[in-house]
Amino acid sequence: MEELDATGLLCPLPVLKTRKRLLALAPGAVLRVRTDDPVAVVDMPHFCAEAGHVLEAQQEDGRVTIWVIRRGDI
Repeated sequence: MEELDATGLLCPLPVLKTRKRLLALAPGAVLRVRTDDPVAVVDMPHFCAEAGHVLEAQQEDGRVTIWVIRRGDI
């Protein structure tokens, strides 16, 4: 599983960095992303739905949200 630490970044950077990293992965690969931007709670699920990726998990760890995203077949 690939990992991306997007903590300390504000909208739209967490989504843009996630998009870039996912595009470099093979379809079906899994990316674990850490964010602390409160807006990511809205942005990440929307991004996944619009881009065809599967949001497999969303977990809170204090101020950090951990996202597990499976790259879609795009």
